[in-house]
Amino acid sequence: MDARKEGLLLKTLFSDQVRTYAVGHPQVRRWLVPFILACSFYFLLWIPEDQPSWVSALVKCLPILCLVVFLWAVTPCRSYSWLLQGALVCSAVGDACLIWPEAFLYGMAAFSAAHLFYLRAFGLSPLQPGLLLSIMLASLIYYSFLLPHLEPDMVLPVLAYGLILSSMLWRSLVRGGSAGWGGVLFTISDGVLAWNAFIRSLPFARHVIMTTYYAAQLLLILSGLRSPGLKTH
Repeated sequence: MDARKEGLLLKTLFSDQVRTYAVGHPQVRRWLVPFILACSFYFLLWIPEDQPSWVSALVKCLPILCLVVFLWAVTPCRSYSWLLQGALVCSAVGDACLIWPEAFLYGMAAFSAAHLFYLRAFGLSPLQPGLLLSIMLASLIYYSFLLPHLEPDMVLPVLAYGLILSSMLWRSLVRGGSAGWGGVLFTISDGVLAWNAFIRSLPFARHVIMTTYYAAQLLLILSGLRSPGLKTH
């Protein structure tokens, strides 16, 4: 899968959501340009994973940092936006950590913090416990395949992360809209990453992981535009 096809897939995943929010708000379109360019730069440069460096970490984090600036530029300073920005900053730290295999646990901890920020932003009302039970059942099935392949010292951290991720997915689906789709894509991205890392290598795994990841982050933060009152410039 070449970079042109990768960019087309990424565009397809979130073009409808961008169009929905961008109509009537030129500043939204304008401030999304750096994110799109940063994603394109990542896929075009495509630094090999066996060459970890601070340059590769920056290239990987840059689209997420662009989303932090996007939220600052187009949304008022309210608690929901601050929580989304906190999630993005933690995600950028996680992205950097995952460049180095020995920092995998630190990366997982950073993404756990990001999911907790999203969880706090989405809130706990309405509860919808039936949806939570369905998500937990699906998670149990997935982890029944994953856990036998983990080293003993990785079992508890992975289970803890999976619980936090499942909780974020639950609350994002309850919130609905772009948040729901973002939660689903984030879960797919992490699911493919874990399967590829711990069970067996998958073809085009990195393409799938990063495409769904960047699209998920965009969709999650677009939920911050659901309320009226965008900044005007």
